Amino acid sequence: MRLYADRPEHRTRQLAADLGLVAWAVLWVLVARAVHGAVLVLAEPGLAVADLGRSISDSMGTAAGVADGVPVVGDELAAPFGALSEAGGSVTGAGQDASDAVHTLATVLAVVLVLLPVGWLLLRWLPWRLGWLREARATDRLLDGVPDLELLAARAMATAPLPQLARLPAGTGAGWRAGDPAALHALAGLELERLGLRSPAPPVS
Repeated sequence: MRLYADRPEHRTRQLAADLGLVAWAVLWVLVARAVHGAVLVLAEPGLAVADLGRSISDSMGTAAGVADGVPVVGDELAAPFGALSEAGGSVTGAGQDASDAVHTLATVLAVVLVLLPVGWLLLRWLPWRLGWLREARATDRLLDGVPDLELLAARAMATAPLPQLARLPAGTGAGWRAGDPAALHALAGLELERLGLRSPAPPVS
C-alpha cells in the first residue's frame, strides 16, 4: 500500500509531518515521566508518617502484651498501650491514604500530559494523512492499466486554483472539451501534482 508521495518535495513534507508527530509524542512522554517523578516526591512524607504509625502501633502492641501479663493490674496497665497501638494504626492508615492519593495524582497528571497535546496534534495529522491515502489509492486505480485521465482532468478543472490553470497552454480548456489528449494530460497533471504523484507519460503527438 502506498504511504508516501512520488514527488520528492511532497514526500519530504509528509515525512517531516510524520517524524514531527513522533518527536512531539516522545517529548510529551518524557515531560510526563519527569512530572510523574516530581509529584511522587510528595508521597514521601505520607510514607514516612505511615512507617512512624506502624512502628508506634507495633511497639505499643508489644508493650500492651507485656503489661497484660502483670498479675492483678495487667488489664489496667495494658489499656493505655492498647489505645496508643490503635492510634498508631490510624496514623498508619492516614499516611498510606495520603501516599496513595499522591500516586494517583501523579498517574493522572502523566496521562493527561500525554493525551492532551498528542491527541490535539493527532486530530490534525490523522485526517490529513488518511485523506491523502484515500485520494492516492483512488488515483492509483484510475491510472491502473489504461489511465483514465478524463476524471482527473475534470477534477482539476473544478478544484485547481486559478493561477495554476492560467499557467496552462492557451486553449487547454477548449482542448479538454474536445477530448484533446495533450489538454487532458496537462489538466490531469495538475491534480497529480497536487497529490504529489507521478504523471503518466505524455501522449505522443
